[in-house]
Amino acid sequence: MRAISELGDLRGKRVLVRSDLNVPLEPGAAGPTITDDGRIRASVPTIAALSEAGARVVVCAHLGRPKGAPEDRYSLAPVATRLGELLGREVTFATDTVGESARSAVESAQDGDVVLLENLRFNPGETAKTDDERAAFAGELASLADVFVSDGFGVVHRKQASVYDVARLLPSAVGGLVETEVGVLKRLTESPERPYAVVLGGAKVSDKLGVIDNLLQTADRLLIGGGMVFTFFKAQGYEVGTSLLEADQVERVKGYLDQAKERGVEIVLPVDIVAATAFSAEADHEVVPAGAIPADRMGLDIGPESGVLFAEKLKDCETVFWNGPMGAFEMAPYAAGTAAVAKALVEVTERGALTVVGGGDSAAAVRQLGFTDDQFGHISTGGGASLEYLEGRQLPGLTVLDEETTR
Repeated sequence: MRAISELGDLRGKRVLVRSDLNVPLEPGAAGPTITDDGRIRASVPTIAALSEAGARVVVCAHLGRPKGAPEDRYSLAPVATRLGELLGREVTFATDTVGESARSAVESAQDGDVVLLENLRFNPGETAKTDDERAAFAGELASLADVFVSDGFGVVHRKQASVYDVARLLPSAVGGLVETEVGVLKRLTESPERPYAVVLGGAKVSDKLGVIDNLLQTADRLLIGGGMVFTFFKAQGYEVGTSLLEADQVERVKGYLDQAKERGVEIVLPVDIVAATAFSAEADHEVVPAGAIPADRMGLDIGPESGVLFAEKLKDCETVFWNGPMGAFEMAPYAAGTAAVAKALVEVTERGALTVVGGGDSAAAVRQLGFTDDQFGHISTGGGASLEYLEGRQLPGLTVLDEETTR
């Protein structure tokens, strides 16, 4: 992949930057509020560097999942304001993607100016399934720029117009954020320092089948929590009450347990669970042994003994990758397990080991629980992209950049 430095002098050139600005918004009387600006902050260095180099920076991104038409609740207007605050300069906001507002903003831009286009997914061409429809939208985006920089790691696993097709139309390079993300993931997949532990949580084991397959061949330990753990419990013959269960994956998980034993990979499961009568912060809840969840209760977090166990299993590790919270961390009674894992990763980081928080809910959780980004080795901006990379899958947004260097 070509680096930005290989694009030559960018002063006066229009540079289209695909960033990942898909941040959570909370509605309010005075307008939406950004509740976690981590992805915006991660995007700033590349945008700032291009601006300082005299480029006319045209930033494009998506937010949420609109259905190919404008929706006020998914507007990037609040993001433009926050991006300007972080850059320390005004960001011109175009109220459409490739229409009159976008063209006017780009034509008026001077060297060093930054323009943010409205949500790409307001145009159906961005996520279209047909190559022709995507290519048509990509052509309109490409007409706004002279070169393209791919810096939205959270979307490089998507074959979308602004990620894949634009890179085939303009001289292209990888941005600093994506370059850093790929470098970290290469360390996890090609030469991890050992012991190498992976902590997996989140709701469904089916979301992580591919990555578990791959990790059974590369990791030394797998620590399992979150809603997915109950399918592992069921595979061991435990009753799980009303906990989240993917019954159709039980046999698959049994196979994982057998493979792990054969390969010498240690699978660590919780020894206790916080079980509640309902999915609610106000519900009656108690800590019970992992194999004794009452029939009328659901597990919503790993228990305190499990938090201690997981921390102990991470203590001697030289590499740790974490994807997925240990419980329903959004509700205070069920946040302790996720906090225990985060604290353990901080301690591992402090002694010099590589720790990677794999984006998505994991990144949101550590920030919500009061941890800062610099307490970990790396916080990824792309949960899904990270997992697909660890699965060994080809990511369209990266492969197209490799193709660009050979064209």
